[in-house]
Amino acid sequence: MAAMASQSLLNLVDAAMVGSLGGDSLAAVGLGGYVTFVAISLVLGLGAGVQALVARRKGEEARDVYAVPLNAGLLVGLAISLPIMLLFLGIAGPILRVLTGDMAVRELAEPYLTVRVLGVLAVAMNFSFRGYWNGINRSGVYLRTLVTVHVVNVVLSYGLIFGAFGLPRLETLGAGIGTTTALYLGSVLYFLQTWREGRHHGFLGRLPALTTLTNIIRVSLPNSIQQLMFSMGLMTLFWIIGRVGTDEVAVAHVLITLVLFLILPAIGLGLSATSLVGQALGREEPEDAYRWGWDVTRLAVLLLFVMALPMWLIPEQVLGIFLHEPELVELGRVPLMITGVAICLDGVAIVFTQALLGAGAARSVMMVTLCVQWFFFLPLAYIIGPVLGYGLLGIWSMQAVQRLVTSSLLGRLWIRRHWARIRL
Repeated sequence: MAAMASQSLLNLVDAAMVGSLGGDSLAAVGLGGYVTFVAISLVLGLGAGVQALVARRKGEEARDVYAVPLNAGLLVGLAISLPIMLLFLGIAGPILRVLTGDMAVRELAEPYLTVRVLGVLAVAMNFSFRGYWNGINRSGVYLRTLVTVHVVNVVLSYGLIFGAFGLPRLETLGAGIGTTTALYLGSVLYFLQTWREGRHHGFLGRLPALTTLTNIIRVSLPNSIQQLMFSMGLMTLFWIIGRVGTDEVAVAHVLITLVLFLILPAIGLGLSATSLVGQALGREEPEDAYRWGWDVTRLAVLLLFVMALPMWLIPEQVLGIFLHEPELVELGRVPLMITGVAICLDGVAIVFTQALLGAGAARSVMMVTLCVQWFFFLPLAYIIGPVLGYGLLGIWSMQAVQRLVTSSLLGRLWIRRHWARIRL
């Protein structure tokens, strides 16, 4: 939770820095960032796959092979990251031309996107390392590394955005360079810590068996597909909002960044559920695993309720941190209040998603989230927003309904307990 809270706070600092450059720069970083999310989504599932297998091995007390799933995750990450980077470097320009007709925004977004795509390999490694350390209940290593990475990101990005500390003033491009450099620093720090403390668990000392590679792919692939389709859905959402207006794109970027401020601590709780569920199943105690899912969910909902209070009570002041034009603040006021009301539902969906991943039920999670997003929310968002003219407010209202449907379906999957029979 502390690691996720630090990440969300520093993401907000990034948004505040870029926001001071104006609406075009904020929209450009928003679009570039969400296209980057599409690129990295294909490797994000490695974190869930590595953590699920490491947690099972810990539950079985097989100490000498705790890090073998990490070895597998690093191999798979290297194999898929290089083609992804080459692909997105080639299609960055055409994607942005589809997403926005605003030439000023496109010119700012393309160099930012190009630099961010180069960080895909670092993300693959970092998520694999995160899965290992969380899986053995050493999340403090994750916390220390992530805080270091984000502090470096803020300092370096600030220097490159505004030309401080003797660095060149690169504005939005500087934000991209700072973030990518910080990601690779994180990979180096993870490697050094794991080399020092994880070799007795088999880190780089034992080749993963074919069954380990198969299980990593079996858990990681559906989650990566889910992340890919989610990120493409997010990109499509920005395309839909772009049909409404550039101001709406800038406001939507701020709203989603604020959502991340809330949900990342909940994801931290969800990651604990991944390990606790996986370890309970490794001990062959499915009832204990089932209780962990509900206990963590209740805690997440309570946490999000408290954190969302400023969004209901003082929305103008919250938006004023990032948006400096009164008309943009007014445009985002009611959608932000809707987000504050609906965010508790995200806590339910997030924890059950991570708990199900810990049990190995990645395919079921993928089917629920993709069907709700692509066959329910996005078509209705397009109809209600640009077609019927309800704009950003209509789109954000439909997103609240999407959260309700998703959390209900994932809760039903948990109650049915089919996940308890999955072997990893």
